[in-house]
Amino acid sequence: MNRALHLIVLLGILSFATWNLALGEDASIVSIITPRGAQQSFILIKPDHAIASVILFAGGSGNLQLNRVPPPQVGPYAFVAGNFLVRSRVKFAAHDFIVAVVDAPSDRPRGMSGSFRLSNDHAIDIGAIADYLKRQADVPVWLVGTSAGSWSAARGAIAAGRDGIAAGSIDGLVLTSTVTRIAPGSSLAKLFPEVARDYPDGVVGMALPEIRVPTLIVSHSEDACEFTPAVDAPALARRLTHAAKVAIVLLSGGDPPRSDPCEAYAAHGYYGVETQAVDRIAEFIAANSKRGP
Repeated sequence: MNRALHLIVLLGILSFATWNLALGEDASIVSIITPRGAQQSFILIKPDHAIASVILFAGGSGNLQLNRVPPPQVGPYAFVAGNFLVRSRVKFAAHDFIVAVVDAPSDRPRGMSGSFRLSNDHAIDIGAIADYLKRQADVPVWLVGTSAGSWSAARGAIAAGRDGIAAGSIDGLVLTSTVTRIAPGSSLAKLFPEVARDYPDGVVGMALPEIRVPTLIVSHSEDACEFTPAVDAPALARRLTHAAKVAIVLLSGGDPPRSDPCEAYAAHGYYGVETQAVDRIAEFIAANSKRGP
């Protein structure tokens, strides 16, 4: 059966009068059934004249609880502790990007583990979201991940490079605050033991040579998180041997941290420099997106 027939919009474009009160923006919550039978929900923001689409993957568990009733409030400290990409979603939309902020799928009610983010099932879900966005507007689709979400974004791009899952649906990749070190005995190793065992160097150890789309690596020079040091950005770039283009953006400055070094309101989450981060990402996407046949 054609994949499109599997994509059933369960919630679709819900009543804006209802959801705008919760979301505080011109957004909706969409839920689709992916080819593997999971329900995959995401926040959707659609500008009038889109030039690209971005699929945003939050860090941590990625559990946005979008299907909770009543819907969760979207304030500055909601949704995975105010994750950088989640709280910056409107900034992406301001660049005329269709924005999809991904929740954990229905068979991961406690959120996404590291092993799930690296799985074939997750790649299938990512491909389904990309296909949905392509039907909304025939514009390039980019994957953008931050922190643990960098595993998800890289996994989707690898699947596209294999000409299988999501083939042809992914046009670019952005990795921010990428996980590149998982020290034995660290909190991340205890949380994701299988990933720590198989990928002690995080995303660097993934099948990055299979990625063929343009890729941007964004880091903060003052990121004090032990799992995502900016100094590892060149090593990450060197593994992207077949990407159409690779660039590194190193940001600095911002507001004094208000959270743990590995959490959202610190340099790790581009606290105080969100606009600069999104602007640099948008510049790369605009400059490296193919438009039309």
